Amino acid sequence: MELPSAPGTAGLYLRAVLPKSGGGRGGPVPARRLVLRDVAADPARLRRYAGICGFADTSRLPVTYPHLVAFPLAMSLMTRRDFPLPLLGLVHIANRIDRHRPVEAGERLTYRVWAGDLRPHPKGTAFDVTAEADDGARTVWRSVSTYLRRGRGAAGAGPRTGARFDGTASGGALPGGAGVPGGPVLEERWEVPGSAGRAYAAVSGDRNPIHLHPLTARLFGFPRAIAHGMWTKARCLAALEERLPDACRVEVSFRAPVPLPSAVRLCATGPAASSGAGVLWDFRLRGDGDAGREHLRGEVSLLG
Repeated sequence: MELPSAPGTAGLYLRAVLPKSGGGRGGPVPARRLVLRDVAADPARLRRYAGICGFADTSRLPVTYPHLVAFPLAMSLMTRRDFPLPLLGLVHIANRIDRHRPVEAGERLTYRVWAGDLRPHPKGTAFDVTAEADDGARTVWRSVSTYLRRGRGAAGAGPRTGARFDGTASGGALPGGAGVPGGPVLEERWEVPGSAGRAYAAVSGDRNPIHLHPLTARLFGFPRAIAHGMWTKARCLAALEERLPDACRVEVSFRAPVPLPSAVRLCATGPAASSGAGVLWDFRLRGDGDAGREHLRGEVSLLG
């Protein structure tokens, strides 16, 4: 049975700050997989998640929803004593989700989560956390989240991440507006309240202090609390919900935090004018205004 609010993750964050408890001792990523079997979505939690992220249809799981179910397993991996990097200070720079087919709200799935591919990055060290969900016959959903531990960059290290984009690059805005001949454009402006981090934490279980309150965010170098990266991805995909094919890949890079509160603007263009075959939508999330900072960049493509 799925827990309604993933309460164990708060304790895992606490464990991460205790001496001789969390990871961070160097070495390879342990070859360990954690499994959660025969789980169905809690209806109340699903409704709350849909409301917070903007999804209209709760008869099927939103494409990002299984991330919530797998998240406590990922946290457990990253806070174990033998994990080579400390949890606190990690930056979520990219996420790729493959949805092989829509998942009905009442379906029971088995989740498997593992970490690996520890590698040099131009701004430190990167690694991936992979989560899969299967229906007993085949994988129906898969996610790769790329995290960065900032530090001295490795000379010659490439920007490869679990997603197509480098989450720390700059410049090179995606096509949008009149720049894409004949391409439909979706634009929305959102007011993101100061409580957005706490609301998403309550439903997701991700209670990282940088998302909860300005005072706790300042302890980690942020002048204000910031929105969860996976909330920004989910909110963008909620706007595209009716345009997503049944089998799709959604890749994003998280490029700059969304401070709370703030106003942001989504611009989605499709079909993509300058991307590879099968790309349906390019989208980006920026701060409101002509000179708004780019927070997120992504694309939706067909999954063969």
